[in-house]
Amino acid sequence: MLIKNGRIIDPETNRDEIADIVVEEGIITKINKNINKDDDVINAEGKIVAPGLIDIHVHFREPGAEYKEDILSGSKAAARGGFTTVVCMANTAPVVDNIETIKYINDIKKYSPINVLQIAAVTKGLKGTEIVNMEELKEHGAAGFSDDGFPITDTNMVMNAMLEAKRLNLPISFHEEDPCFIDNPGINEGKISTKLGIIGALHLAEVVMLARDCIIAIETGARVNFQHISSGLSVDIIRWAKSMGANITAEATPHHFSMTEEDVLKFGTNAKMNPPLRTADDKIKIIEGLKDGTIDIIATDHAPHSNEEKRREFTKAPSGIIGLETALSVGITYLVKNNYLTIMELLKKMTVNPARLYNLHSGIKEGMKCDLVIFDPDEKWIVDVSSKSSNSPFIGRELLGKVKYTLCSGKVVYKDK
Repeated sequence: MLIKNGRIIDPETNRDEIADIVVEEGIITKINKNINKDDDVINAEGKIVAPGLIDIHVHFREPGAEYKEDILSGSKAAARGGFTTVVCMANTAPVVDNIETIKYINDIKKYSPINVLQIAAVTKGLKGTEIVNMEELKEHGAAGFSDDGFPITDTNMVMNAMLEAKRLNLPISFHEEDPCFIDNPGINEGKISTKLGIIGALHLAEVVMLARDCIIAIETGARVNFQHISSGLSVDIIRWAKSMGANITAEATPHHFSMTEEDVLKFGTNAKMNPPLRTADDKIKIIEGLKDGTIDIIATDHAPHSNEEKRREFTKAPSGIIGLETALSVGITYLVKNNYLTIMELLKKMTVNPARLYNLHSGIKEGMKCDLVIFDPDEKWIVDVSSKSSNSPFIGRELLGKVKYTLCSGKVVYKDK
C-alpha cells in the first residue's frame, strides 16, 4: 500500500511534513517524498495522516449488556472515529475481577478489527471492600486496574491498591466521586439542578477524593490516572501534585471541554453523565489544563445506553454518553478551531500520551506497525453514529474534521463512504 501526499503529523517525533508512506505486510517500510510504486494507493492530499488514536476509557458492555454495545460493534465505532486502540473498563456483568471473565473477553477481542486492551477491577465486584488478585489478572492480560463508575472510599484500600499496582508496574485509574456529596448523580448541583428541582452532585464530590488520592500517589510513587476530570479546582490540585513529583496523569472528555450544565436543559438525559457537566468557569479551567499540560489525555468515556433507558425521567435514567465517533471532531471544533490547542497538541493527547500510560508504541516511523488515521480537518459533517446506541448530544449537529480512513496493522478497518 502507498499513502500519497498526506500531511504527516506525528506527535512522538514532532514530524509535520507532506510525504508518502509505504506499507508492507502491516509495517511502515518507507517514508519519503515523491515515492512511486505500483501498489494500492490512498490519495491523502489535503488530509492529515496521524498515528491511530488511542482511547484509554471505553465501555463496550460485554459481557452482560450486549444490547447496548459489544466488543465488535464498539470496535467498529472506534475505527470510524479514527481509533486503533481502546482500553475497556471492568464494570461488565460479571465484573472483570476474575480469570474466567478476562479469558472470555480475550477470546472475543481476537476478532476485533482494532487493538482492544482490557482493564481489571481494583476491588472484587467493584464493591470497594477487597482488592482483587492483581498479579493473577496481570498474568492473564489485564492492562491496568480501575473500579471506574465506583469510587473507592476506603483510604487504606486505595493505598494498598496503589502499592500493588506499582509493584506490578501497571497503571491504576480512579473515578473520583465521593457519594457523601451526591444526592442525584449525573447533574451538577447548581442553578440548573435548582431550576429542575433536583439536588445534584457537588463539585466537592470529585475534589475531596482527588485531593486525597493525589497525596497518596505522591507517597506511593504509583502510576496513577485520574479519570474524566470535571471540576476546575481539580485541575489546580493535579497541577500542584505534579509539581510535587507525583507520577500522575489526568484525562478530560470531549463533553467536559465542549459543554456545560446549561446543556442539560437542551439535551436532557443525553447530557447526564458522571461526573456531571459543570459550570462555564469549570469548562474554562479544563481547557486551561489541556493547554498547559496539566491534563495529559483526552478520553471519551464511551458509555452506551439504549434509547429506552435514556427516555426515562432524568433522575432514573443512566449516566453516560457515547463518544468514539465524535471525539476527534469535537476536539478539532472546540479546541483547535478556537486556537486553544494546535492540531499537534490535540493529537498528542489522543495518541502519544495515552500510549505512554499503558507502555504502548505510538508514532509514524519506518519499521513501526501501521496504525494510522487519515482525516480531513476542515470537512464539515452532520453527526450520525454506527454504534448500537445513540445516546449522544452531538447527533444531528455539525462538526469539523472527518475521518476518511483508519488503518490498523496495515489493514483498512474503516473507509469513509
